[in-house]
Amino acid sequence: MKAMVLTEIGKPLILQQRDVPPTPQADEILVEIEACAVCRTDLHVVDGDLKHPKLPLIPGHEIVGRVKACGAGVSDLKPGVRVGIPWLGHTCGCCSFCQNHQENLCDHPIFTGYTRDGGFATHTIADRHYAFELDEDADPVALAPLLCAGLIGWRSLKKAGEGRTIGIYGFGAAAHIIAQICIWQGREVYAFTRSGDTQAQDFARELGATWAGSSEEDPPTKLDAAIIFAPVGALVPAALKALRKGGRIVCGGIHMSDIPQMPYSLLWEEREVVSVANLTREDALEFFPIAKQAGVKTHCIPYRLEDANTALEDLRHGRLSGAAVLIP
Repeated sequence: MKAMVLTEIGKPLILQQRDVPPTPQADEILVEIEACAVCRTDLHVVDGDLKHPKLPLIPGHEIVGRVKACGAGVSDLKPGVRVGIPWLGHTCGCCSFCQNHQENLCDHPIFTGYTRDGGFATHTIADRHYAFELDEDADPVALAPLLCAGLIGWRSLKKAGEGRTIGIYGFGAAAHIIAQICIWQGREVYAFTRSGDTQAQDFARELGATWAGSSEEDPPTKLDAAIIFAPVGALVPAALKALRKGGRIVCGGIHMSDIPQMPYSLLWEEREVVSVANLTREDALEFFPIAKQAGVKTHCIPYRLEDANTALEDLRHGRLSGAAVLIP
């Protein structure tokens, strides 16, 4: 077994060779990985923005692979079946949130690639109840970004509501997926990027965005809602400025820099700012069929597993249009 391992916060991942893959325990599956996408959350883990990760740690939580072995109690999955493994790796099932259909807010969760080993490897262990059967005929590289970028994008879009004009700030992996869903639904997409990032703006237009420009610009029409994927707090007042009365801002990232002081007038007239946290299994059951119906095509840049540090750096410096995907 090979794995790229984080041994110290802020340091590059280290390639390690292990004699044998781990053994699945009760209700667990051993998965032989076909592909694992690289998410901005992986950067937040590596850089220490998310505190107290398991160390040493194998990052990665957008995993596509095939079941290699099953632990005791797993009867509904067989070796060879393709599964996807997302960020939410386990919940307690007992806290008030789990009991109220809000497992994404569980008081005692386990997160793949953060508090348990993830997918920057050739094999991984997963809780069977948090692994989803995937299309056997699809390209595993193309599927991988759906496991987080797609799912969080979908949850963010649901929070955004039914508005027709949708602004998307930060046009990366999640944005390019959810933009396709919006366009399929008949909505207008307004894509906001870093100033001067004409590559991302052109990419958004190619996907069918009505408008694409810098986050410093005003869109040609007021937005019904906006989703912020870029981890930049200053985008909140910028998006509020572009929002119609009664509109909503959804912050779709797990980490964001501080929101700067702003005049109350930007929030007034019943505008709202909300956040999205993690995902639920129900989100996945909703999203995968919709992504297939909408004909979502992920734009992927493949990297060898050994080049995980390069993929992380390319993501950090905004050199990607679409999603980086590691292939063991």
